[in-house]
Amino acid sequence: MNPSSKPRVNPWIVLAVVCLGQFMVVLDATVVNVALPTVQKDLGFSVSSLQWVINAYTLVFGGFLLLGGRAADLFGRRRLFLAGVVVFTAASVIDGLAPNAGVLIVARGLQGLGGALVSPAALSILTTSFADGKPRAKAMGVWAAIAVGGGAMGLIFGGILTEYADWRWVFFVNLPVGLITLALGIRLVPESKGEGAQGFDLVGAFTVTAGLVLLVYGIVKAQSAGWISGTTFGLVGLSVVLLVAFVVWEQRTASPLLRLGIFRTRSLTAANLTMLVVAGGMFSVFYFATLYVQQVLGLSPVQAGCGFLPLTAAIILSSGASQGLIGRVGVRTIAIIGMTVGAIGLLLLSRVSVGGSYVTDVLPGITVMGLGLGGVFVPMTLIGTTNVDADDAGLASGLFNTSQQVGGALGLAILSTIAANAATGSGPLVATVAGYRAGFAAAAALMVAGLVMTVVLIRNADVAAINTVASTPAVEPA
Repeated sequence: MNPSSKPRVNPWIVLAVVCLGQFMVVLDATVVNVALPTVQKDLGFSVSSLQWVINAYTLVFGGFLLLGGRAADLFGRRRLFLAGVVVFTAASVIDGLAPNAGVLIVARGLQGLGGALVSPAALSILTTSFADGKPRAKAMGVWAAIAVGGGAMGLIFGGILTEYADWRWVFFVNLPVGLITLALGIRLVPESKGEGAQGFDLVGAFTVTAGLVLLVYGIVKAQSAGWISGTTFGLVGLSVVLLVAFVVWEQRTASPLLRLGIFRTRSLTAANLTMLVVAGGMFSVFYFATLYVQQVLGLSPVQAGCGFLPLTAAIILSSGASQGLIGRVGVRTIAIIGMTVGAIGLLLLSRVSVGGSYVTDVLPGITVMGLGLGGVFVPMTLIGTTNVDADDAGLASGLFNTSQQVGGALGLAILSTIAANAATGSGPLVATVAGYRAGFAAAAALMVAGLVMTVVLIRNADVAAINTVASTPAVEPA
């Protein structure tokens, strides 16, 4: 990074600003869930089209993350962060004013585009604002708490706003947050970009973005069209063709969007592959647990949202503990422990029953799961973003975020199919719970698969530098 672009303010203030923007983006991924029944009634959504309130956001967010990450390196990380905040905030206002289902779905996609600019830019600002060592480990702990805890807080806020105000405030609340983030970002966040980044790869940008969008769309569509349908094969097949074309083009162009040599960094590649698998299991807890507590236990939106407070508290607690323990026991060991604990939490949730209660069937599982999640995100984020050049900070951040989103979309689609196929029994409620149990069990299996990948793919030698700097005294920010 150019010395002239170094932060002129305390990096912890910079962290607070970018985390505020990231919190807004992460929150929106789940805040709408609790409001869906009310949205469906007010805007006349059909049962099949209602899912697009969620999927439109996921589709665009997951498809444009890589492009957003590289654009941050090329055009300036602060510039892309602020642009993303503007797009996201404006789209939120359109969502809140939406007169019909079509406008809401389009605006949700626009929100996803804003989020795809904010997230990788924010993470790369973080990694270039803190020097290797304990400061960066602590900053990653805060980031991880925001990244995972924001999803749980979204359920809480969504329930409160839906029950005591109006579902439109689920979106309007982003306006003051976005304006504050924009004002603070302009004043306090320093600009930086990759020194070696030159030119913009339009062909690469089109092929990878179109390929990722079609892949996520095909995955989502498979839930209704079927995994072996012509529609699914066509969409996924076309996405594969585009992604292969992207790889071929990147090997030949002088200014690639994705410098493929970055995958020679073993720790980065292993972290992305692992998160691709783990994300499906991690984020499914919000989907299945939210439906269970409302449809089976009969909790109100506010009760359902507040029921996830222990999950949020556990994530914050374990994220803080993880960053403090990395220098003592190693980043790889923390990741292994986190995935093990997370899998146990999901197995506890797989015991939910028709005649269960929140205290016995939900609380133990989400608390243990939360303790595991904080132990996964901190080390995996460090592993996936630390051993890269400053010029590629945005690219590495975009890759890591893409792995989470695409993995989450793929995992949830697979787990939803498993849950639907397992939904059998004497009566609709019994069948529904049987599906949830199968979904939680499959999510635990994904977490175990991620655990195995961590053990096999990530060697102690790959993360030795991270462990060393995490145990060193605090140094001046980069």
